[in-house]
Amino acid sequence: MSSLIRLCVLALLALIALFLCAALYIIATTHSLIYSAGGVPKTQAALVLGASVTSAGVLSAVLQERADAAVALYNAGKVVKILVTGDDSTLAYDEVYPVGKYLVAAGVPKQDIFLDYAGFDTYSSMYRAREVFGVSSLTVVTQRFHLPRALYIARALGLQAYGVDVAEPGEMYLQNALREIPASLKALGDIVFKRVPKYLGPQFLITGSGAATWVGSSAELIYFKNGKH
Repeated sequence: MSSLIRLCVLALLALIALFLCAALYIIATTHSLIYSAGGVPKTQAALVLGASVTSAGVLSAVLQERADAAVALYNAGKVVKILVTGDDSTLAYDEVYPVGKYLVAAGVPKQDIFLDYAGFDTYSSMYRAREVFGVSSLTVVTQRFHLPRALYIARALGLQAYGVDVAEPGEMYLQNALREIPASLKALGDIVFKRVPKYLGPQFLITGSGAATWVGSSAELIYFKNGKH
């Protein structure tokens, strides 16, 4: 029995080491791609990755930071368009449309905002940015804990991607950072096995107008035709 316990402990330690190595590898290979808002190269679009929204459509603090950073980049001429991506997998929950309305209220023209309702995870968001929206270069606006994985996936998919850390000085996201450890290994697996997201839908090229993506609660009619709803 003691031998079995030792074997289990060793297997657990090996698994933890694998997770840590994946996370450290991704951090090391993307460190040079993270900029300040003022120093980031100009790209086609700012990518606002999804986060929680209340039932009343109020953005969480994490998501509001991302939206505010996208507005700042747009106003500074660092990006031409804003692509908002997130989870709208049920009629009762939408991470995307509330961000779009927030951006419009901040002064961004509706035609320069593209809404992606099927960005169920970071890999899907990046894949769809390339395939559905025709994006070739983008600036990822998210917190520091999320940037390495997002940038690694984007670059692995052939996107010219840079990142801006949107967190306020002194903010800590320990729980989120810990979640990045297993998520990093999953990202490597997605890249190696060339996962194709389940939902793609029609193209809305980033070089045009985003107005056609403002379908709100009708998103399922475009993206989810396989009975998910």
